[in-house]
Amino acid sequence: MVAAKERPCIASNVGTRSMILSTSSGAYKAASREKTSGQNENDVLKLAHQIFYTNHKKKFLPKHAWKELRNDKKCSQETDMKRPQGVKVSKAHGKKIVAEEKAMKDFETMWSIRQQDLVLKESLSKMRLLDSLIAKKEPLIEYEEALKKKLNNELLLS
Repeated sequence: MVAAKERPCIASNVGTRSMILSTSSGAYKAASREKTSGQNENDVLKLAHQIFYTNHKKKFLPKHAWKELRNDKKCSQETDMKRPQGVKVSKAHGKKIVAEEKAMKDFETMWSIRQQDLVLKESLSKMRLLDSLIAKKEPLIEYEEALKKKLNNELLLS
């Protein structure tokens, strides 16, 4: 079975039958309005055929075409052409871009503050370590002495 978007518009190809199909569509709509509880789709279709017969005094024959076309959109709507954006949609799209840019700037600002905070925390950690090395009463081990000199140099230079 061919999908609705791939199938060419049957009504435009048939020509004279398009009028019959459009009038049968009206009969189907009228029958579906009269649908009662317990009726299925076939009952509605039979009623639509009766309404068509009473209106036009001839039997509805293109049942296959009707079954194919009754749930399809109109042929003019089957094209996949995109509509241009409306004014409101266009404005909303512009506002969304501005909001995204603002969110990105806020994030970048927060990230730079976070980076500065990490640098300060690192220097505080080094100062605490240096304080603990200076506060030791007993003599420092060789690697502790080297660490103390290194931390002194780093903190004095920065």
